[in-house]
Amino acid sequence: MGSDGMLKVPDNPIIPFIEGDGIGVDIWKASVRVFDAAVGKAYGGSKKISWMEVFAGEKPFNRFRSEMGDNAWLPDETVQAFREFIVGIKGPLTTPIGGGIRSLNVALRQLLDLYTCLRPIRYFQGVPTPVKKPEDVDIVIFRENCEDIYAGIEWMTGTNDCERIVQFLISEMGVTKIRFPDSSSIGIKPISRDGSQRLIRAAIQYALNHKRKSVTIVHKGNIMKFTEGAFKDWGYALATTEFRSRVVTERESWVISNQDRNSALSVEENARMIEPGYDMMSQQQQVDIRNEVKAALTLLPTHGNGQLKKLLMIKDAIFDITLQQVLTRAKEFDVIATMNLEGDFLSDALAAQVGGNGIAPGANINYVTGHAIFEATHGTAPKYANLDKVNPGSVILSGVMMLEYLGWQDAADLIVKTLNRTIGQKRVTYDFERMMQGATLLSCSGFADALIENM
Repeated sequence: MGSDGMLKVPDNPIIPFIEGDGIGVDIWKASVRVFDAAVGKAYGGSKKISWMEVFAGEKPFNRFRSEMGDNAWLPDETVQAFREFIVGIKGPLTTPIGGGIRSLNVALRQLLDLYTCLRPIRYFQGVPTPVKKPEDVDIVIFRENCEDIYAGIEWMTGTNDCERIVQFLISEMGVTKIRFPDSSSIGIKPISRDGSQRLIRAAIQYALNHKRKSVTIVHKGNIMKFTEGAFKDWGYALATTEFRSRVVTERESWVISNQDRNSALSVEENARMIEPGYDMMSQQQQVDIRNEVKAALTLLPTHGNGQLKKLLMIKDAIFDITLQQVLTRAKEFDVIATMNLEGDFLSDALAAQVGGNGIAPGANINYVTGHAIFEATHGTAPKYANLDKVNPGSVILSGVMMLEYLGWQDAADLIVKTLNRTIGQKRVTYDFERMMQGATLLSCSGFADALIENM
């Protein structure tokens, strides 16, 4: 990472990779051949990745558990390699059962402070899906990776620690909303201003760099006002200070558009137009709405007369309605910034609309340090391990994201073009073949062969 905040990528970078558990061995072998072929064809041999295997999951645990115990699931050397070499890629990993690390994926994110889980979700023509218009889905999710429930701060009912927490909440904090205090486990959900704003900053910068139309802050702030609601408020505050000349909020756009259409509108008339319940509000609420209108009107010189149409729209949406609207109005969503739990649900729900996690890529990124690990978004599916059967699409598309992150756009574009062509030819693995008429069934390695042939 250079002092200017840009990655300095050599022509022959060393990229650490984790093969992955279960089907990881099959999909990695297929995917790496596709990466190498695309880089070779795109750059004529002037660029090449040197792959360096590092270990996590079942492979090191089975080999080193007698000496390392639970630490063998994720050796320190692996974490250090990702720190040193900045960018890496991995297959799916087993979540250890019982003691030790709760989730290897979560551990890597937290140890390297990979605060953004980036999930771009788009449709490839011909992929079988359960929805009528999968082509409407072209959404990039920025999911907060280190806070919220994935911080893992919780206590099991019946333990001394849990009893102390419950008693503290009741006796010291005056909490009366624990319905069954004697049998409740307790979890704490930290949402910070710093964590929220660095994620939303990354989402806005991505949207601007990629000429996207909007960033939607998704939350449940109508219920959890000081965590989820604060996430939304901190996001708007960041957008309208750091990016003021390049963004407009949705409510600002209403005020400005109203004034553009009728320059004689009074502040109060405009307030009634953006807030239908204005006349039923308290006096203080009405003052707040009028002040909001006045603030938006100060933007008329830079945002009025249609200028706002060229700007990035910042808006927000409640989580539950978002889950419905990504199905019914997918085109209204472009870039989404959200917290960990909501991002988890949204990512998988959207992936189902375009063909499932088998073709959904993912990345975990720290945009400040440059550290990034690209990964398959599905599980290890051990019953299919070593059968050369499953779709390697998730790892391949995660590799596309990695190539884009390195600035090797030509190689990334070549793989995407080739995927479109190969799926269009109905040469696919079993998960797609069983739902496509007239398709040719390919093995995992055979799918990689077809991609390379189509390059």
